[in-house]
Amino acid sequence: MQRMLSIIIPTLNEEDNIPLLYERLCAVAVGSPHDFEFLFVDDGSTDRSYALVQELSAKDSRVRGVSFSRNFGSHAACLAGLTYAKGDAVAFISADLQDPPELVQLLAGDWEKGFDVVFGVREWDGKALRLFPKIYWSLVRRFALKNTPESGFDVFLIDRKVVNAVVGMGEKNTSIFGLILWSGFRQSVVNYRKAARTRGVSKWSLSKKIKLFVDTFVSFSYFPLRMMSVVGMLFALAGFLYSLVIIMARLFFATAIEGWASLMVVLLIVSGIQMIMLGVLGEYLWRNFDESRRRPPFIVRDVISRDKDTKDDGTNKGDCF
Repeated sequence: MQRMLSIIIPTLNEEDNIPLLYERLCAVAVGSPHDFEFLFVDDGSTDRSYALVQELSAKDSRVRGVSFSRNFGSHAACLAGLTYAKGDAVAFISADLQDPPELVQLLAGDWEKGFDVVFGVREWDGKALRLFPKIYWSLVRRFALKNTPESGFDVFLIDRKVVNAVVGMGEKNTSIFGLILWSGFRQSVVNYRKAARTRGVSKWSLSKKIKLFVDTFVSFSYFPLRMMSVVGMLFALAGFLYSLVIIMARLFFATAIEGWASLMVVLLIVSGIQMIMLGVLGEYLWRNFDESRRRPPFIVRDVISRDKDTKDDGTNKGDCF
């Protein structure tokens, strides 16, 4: 019996890319030793993206769809895909065709060799890694998840047992990529060339990058908290030493104690650092509060499935956590 590969494709206003993506996915499936399902997760699109998925599903039983009630973010879409996927292994690619669908077969090759997690790592054509990815992935490797590939990764394929482990964690405000790394299963890397986007515009805004950065470190590292303690001790030590200098200067050199400007500078610097520390604590506390409310990480509006014994109204699917 052939094993099934599920391919998760989060979509947000990608109506221009879906038809071509589907054609290339079909080409990948031709002659493959695996069965396939193509699972499109619509993350609150306002164009015809989901309608196109419905049309494709009517013609091809391998096409399935999940539609959110609103935009919940790409990592929530990925989590929904993992929740609904039925395959023995699950791959994740983007809908913009920058990650070539043909890469799935290469990832599946390492999976067949016994690896539970296979990452697709982007090659940068001899150029230096862009600033934000370079900073982000180097900090992740240094302070959070040391098994992260050096230049990060954009796509992956994971075995069913990894899928079950990640979905079972039920975390919100986190990085799916980070959860896969944290789970610690045997991993492999496949290098590939990322294509340029030819249709549509990128949805990966600066605010989303910043949120991913914060989510990753709050979820997988105590480094921010440790740094708060270190900075606090350093400033306390600096204050103690400075007070000794002032006392010695006054007692032994009769130096007048002045310095309104320096006092204000020190006050502003210390106050600013205190506010930053409170902000870091607030990030941790807010995430604990958000988890305690037990709101679902996503709410499903509709499900497309060709299985006769499956109810397709999506009722309460977002409440699986």
